[in-house]
Amino acid sequence: MWSLQNLLFIICRVIHVTGYVGREVNVSCSYDEGYESYEKYLCNNDCGDSDLLITTSHSSKNKYRIHDDKTSRIFTTTISDLHSVDAGKYWCGVTIFGIDIYTEVELKLVPDSCCDTVTKVQSYEGYSESVSCPYESQYHNSLKYICRGNRPSTCLQQALITSDTKQNGRFRLDDDKMSGTFTVTINSLTQNDSGSYLCGVQRNSDVDVFSAVELEVEEWCCVKSTTINGTAGYPLTLQCPYPRQYRHNSKFLCKGDHRNNCTKMAVSQRRFTLQDNATSSSFMMKITALEADDAGTYWCGTDSQWGVGNYTKIELSVFLQHTRKIPDAALYVVYTVPPVLLLMCLLVTVYKNRCSRVNEADDTMSRNTPKEKNIEEVMGAAESGVRKLKCKALSEFYA
Repeated sequence: MWSLQNLLFIICRVIHVTGYVGREVNVSCSYDEGYESYEKYLCNNDCGDSDLLITTSHSSKNKYRIHDDKTSRIFTTTISDLHSVDAGKYWCGVTIFGIDIYTEVELKLVPDSCCDTVTKVQSYEGYSESVSCPYESQYHNSLKYICRGNRPSTCLQQALITSDTKQNGRFRLDDDKMSGTFTVTINSLTQNDSGSYLCGVQRNSDVDVFSAVELEVEEWCCVKSTTINGTAGYPLTLQCPYPRQYRHNSKFLCKGDHRNNCTKMAVSQRRFTLQDNATSSSFMMKITALEADDAGTYWCGTDSQWGVGNYTKIELSVFLQHTRKIPDAALYVVYTVPPVLLLMCLLVTVYKNRCSRVNEADDTMSRNTPKEKNIEEVMGAAESGVRKLKCKALSEFYA
């Protein structure tokens, strides 16, 4: 190996390579026929012995790997975990007798992100949306593709669709070379489709060209959503607001679990009457007598194209009317008496009977007792009087 400082002149060509910071890059160098069995290497700076990074004799070293494709006569060095210090000048070398063959390589590093300008696209669930990706005229015949995220380094490997396939599931790619724009259409959108996308144009000699798109998929929605309860046999009014610009459009009410299978309710039916109030930007649908089958999901609006935000979703529940029979005057209701109350009533009755017998006995004693009875009998009569008073008080309390 010769040091470049000792060479008087070198005939070589320059290869420009661009890599992404934090990723890896391939440096590919071709050689002439007849040098298939010779050693190849990659070096930097002056390409002295201390500047040698990797050789085909030792195909892996630190962050470098080298592979020699002798059929195509191209050897490729992969540099991993790129940092800003890795940018600069390198040399692809072929060891021969005398002065080695060199090819100059200029490595440029760029951030693995994109882009300064982002195109915002908004759509809704169930809709189809097209994303337009412009490109310059020199890339008419280049490969076009789109991927999710904002990392250019892995975009092509993770492409959702390319111009080679044109159709892949819900994705379709159309390339209008006259206008210099390729369009990616996404069908049957869901909220999971929201996020960042990159439109890419492949360039073989440099990093691909990208443009960024931010897609927001919103839930299909109405002016408002409401829940209403009604009773079978009774009237009900459904109120439907609408955007003021649609006040001259025809109004309608339809029934169905989803707007795609919604059956319009015929206003000509006797039970349904529509009344518009342009001043309040709303119309009312009156139902004269609800039926059990009227329960369900309704959609009312003014835009036959089902524009987002122009409808009211109504969840209607219908309850059956239950009649209550009033008992005749001759009928009576038996109430269940709690056991405690029944016991108290029984005690009061027993006590009343006892008091009654006490009163009668005392009265009899009073009549039959002679006046000359001693003081004990007088005291007994007094006690009898006290018992009478207690019984009277209890009787009046429980009466």
